[in-house]
Amino acid sequence: MNPAATLTDLAAGLRAGDFSSVELVRYYLDRIERLDIHYNSFITVTRERALVQAAAADVSLHAGNAGPLTGLPIAHKDIFCTRGVRTTCGSRMLDNFVAPYDATAVARLVTAGMVMLGKTNMDEFAMGSSCETSFYGPVHNPWDTTRVPGGSSGGSAAAVAAGLTPAATGTDTGGSIRQPAALSGICGLKPTYGAVSRYGMVAFASSLDQGGPMARSVADIALLNEAMAGFDAKDSTSAVRDAANSRAENVAAASGRRLTIGLPKEYFAVLADTAFARVYDEARRTLEALGHRFVEVSLPHTPFAVPAYYVIASAEASTNLARYDGVRYGYRCAAPTSLTELYERSRGEGFGREVKRRILTGTYALSVGYFDAYYLKAQRVRRLIRDDFTTAFKTVDALMAPTAPGTAFPIGQISDPVEMYQQDVFTVPASLAGIPALAVPCGFHHGLPVGMQLMGAHFGEARLLELGGDFQRATDWHLRTPNLPG
Repeated sequence: MNPAATLTDLAAGLRAGDFSSVELVRYYLDRIERLDIHYNSFITVTRERALVQAAAADVSLHAGNAGPLTGLPIAHKDIFCTRGVRTTCGSRMLDNFVAPYDATAVARLVTAGMVMLGKTNMDEFAMGSSCETSFYGPVHNPWDTTRVPGGSSGGSAAAVAAGLTPAATGTDTGGSIRQPAALSGICGLKPTYGAVSRYGMVAFASSLDQGGPMARSVADIALLNEAMAGFDAKDSTSAVRDAANSRAENVAAASGRRLTIGLPKEYFAVLADTAFARVYDEARRTLEALGHRFVEVSLPHTPFAVPAYYVIASAEASTNLARYDGVRYGYRCAAPTSLTELYERSRGEGFGREVKRRILTGTYALSVGYFDAYYLKAQRVRRLIRDDFTTAFKTVDALMAPTAPGTAFPIGQISDPVEMYQQDVFTVPASLAGIPALAVPCGFHHGLPVGMQLMGAHFGEARLLELGGDFQRATDWHLRTPNLPG
């Protein structure tokens, strides 16, 4: 078998009888056991459950009533609740937490017939841009194991890039699907806010969190998005409309549409006259050759996105993480002498440094005397950023931009929190606006993958996926892999 095979390739192999789901799943489980020591991309491997699910999938395949995803393996970011399997969020706080139910996104993929290989490593409570804040240690980029894979969904990105799973779920609060996808040379979609249910997805910042798929190709992303998206009555922020609006067959064939694509000048000004920028110039020329037209647009409030995001996200995190008190579930300190000590020590020992930093920042922003100066002002900036995108989409069909300000950086290189936050400079605006955004591999810089970001209007996933599909039919960047062991 080919460790770089796409879901589409593997589905064809299953239906042709080249291998069974059990054989396929064993192949990936064996790769995880042999190779993940180099990447640390998994926290939990669910071997026995996976083989049971694969056997059931084979029955469906033989009976002829299987769906397009039946029998295909997937890994879930360890922020999605999975019934009977621990869900740690990469934190000591939840090291012993076993969820009694499946997150809706997980349940829908189970219904689609997919097989869960395990739970992937991540920045603690999704707070990070490098996958270095996990209680279980940093994740290593398969293209260069001395470098980060991006974060917070770095375990999912590394596992797909390393051929340990053909697909994975991730979550994106400020770029946590798109940035690691770009740094690891794979594809990742942040759907429109509300398109994929947040039920059973442990909350970081509730007005920003969004689950989505990660895989090798845009066609694979379309298959997964179709299964994951849609209204869920259990999630009060779920969109009533059907967000699974891009069928896989539409992505597999050329769309035929010639689009007007905006180039936000505030994004590209950061990279002007650099070798890194030339990768995006080549991607633009490829899309122009396919008949798409480019125009420059302005998103004038972009420079204020990162500070506004970190005020809003930290404020919501301080509220959401207040539930972890050492009383009901999760980590509890040993031998406390009072209730106050129980709270203080359980939270002090259970949370890592970055999580505590954001809780303190958020609590400060919400405190009396500072709420108007910080939180309320940040929300006003958020509205301006959303208005920028709304104005741009009146004249363009999509936006193209960088996904990250550079390629994967060495583990341990960035110690300053503010410098680390700047890794999200290109991804945070779309998160604040709640619009869909797709990261697609578009080249290399000094031997490391580079990803471009395609952004669309609310519920414009179909157009983005078709555009990404057009690009991948004309290029082979998504087919390139690190030096993978067989």
